[in-house]
Amino acid sequence: MAKKAVFISFDYDNDKHYKNLLLAWDKNKDFDFHFYDGSLREAINSTNAAYIKSQIKPKILAASHLLCLVGSETNKSAWIDWEISTAVENKKKLIGVKIEKANTSPAALLANGATWALSFNFDAIKKAVDSA
Repeated sequence: MAKKAVFISFDYDNDKHYKNLLLAWDKNKDFDFHFYDGSLREAINSTNAAYIKSQIKPKILAASHLLCLVGSETNKSAWIDWEISTAVENKKKLIGVKIEKANTSPAALLANGATWALSFNFDAIKKAVDSA
């Protein structure tokens, strides 16, 4: 079976270290999927949103899944909403990973049948990705 290609959606200012941990876990042979770093060097609040979208959208389209790290600020991000909507429009499977169980989830994840890991740990995330 081919590995799942997983695009990571996250709040760059607050949750980048969690994204980096996922990329480190990707090296583990027990994970049967592949995370890739879709980060850009240009700030999210850039006035060049069309450019940023043109760079990120192909990465989402190339993935089989979108994994959204749900941090304390994630539900306030129009940018993350756009990434989730782009994934939904293109029939990508969704995975939500709560960094803290009390964090508020983006409505688009809740409304579109995301598979969940309710805590940020290796086993919960592996189970969520494997079942998505």
